[in-house]
Amino acid sequence: MATVEQHHQQTRILVQAAAAVCEDKKGEDTRILELDPIDAGLSDFFLVTSASNDRQAIAIADEIEHKLKKEFGVMPNSVEGRRHGEWILLDYVDFVVHVFLAERRAFYDIERLRKSARPLTPAEFDAELKAALAKKTVAARKKATVKAKPAAAKAKKAVIKAAPKAKKAVKAAPVKAKATKPVAKKAAVKKVAAKKATKVTAKTKKK
Repeated sequence: MATVEQHHQQTRILVQAAAAVCEDKKGEDTRILELDPIDAGLSDFFLVTSASNDRQAIAIADEIEHKLKKEFGVMPNSVEGRRHGEWILLDYVDFVVHVFLAERRAFYDIERLRKSARPLTPAEFDAELKAALAKKTVAARKKATVKAKPAAAKAKKAVIKAAPKAKKAVKAAPVKAKATKPVAKKAAVKKVAAKKATKVTAKTKKK
C-alpha cells in the first residue's frame, strides 16, 4: 500500500508530464501552483497555462489527457470548457489543469486568488522532483547496505568457525601419510628376506 509521500510523489510526476505537454504545445507563461494544504481542499497542485486561441487551448488539453492516459493509465475525474476553449479545466483530483485564453487568464487571475500557493516554473518543478527522486534512491541504497552488513558478518563468522576444523584436517593429513611409510618399509624388508630365504633353500637342495 502506497504511503502519503509516495502518492504525493506520483502526483508530482503526473503534473510534470502535463507541464511538459504545455511546453511542447507552446503554452505561454506555464506555472505550477503548489497549493497550501489548508487552502487546497482535495487538490495539491494547479497547473496553469495560456493559449493564443481556442484551437491551441483545445489541442493542449487533448494532448495532456492523451499522454496521461497512455503513459500512466490516468483519466481526469471531469473535464469542463472544452467546447468553447476559453478556459478548459481538467480535474485529476490531486491536481487540476487550467488551460486559458490569455485574456481569460488575466480576467480570472487564479494566481492572485491563490496567494498562499507557491508558484513554480516547469523547470523549477522538474529540478525539485529530480532532487526528491535522487534523495529517495540514496535512502534506498543505504537501507540495502544496512541489511547486507549483518549477512556479511554472519558469513564471516561461519568462515572463522570453520577455519579451525579445516586447519586440523590439514595437520592430520601428513600424519596419516607418515604412518603408512613404516608399514610399507616393513613389507619391503619382509619381501627381501623371503627372496634371500628362497635362494638359500635353492643352494641347499643343489648340494
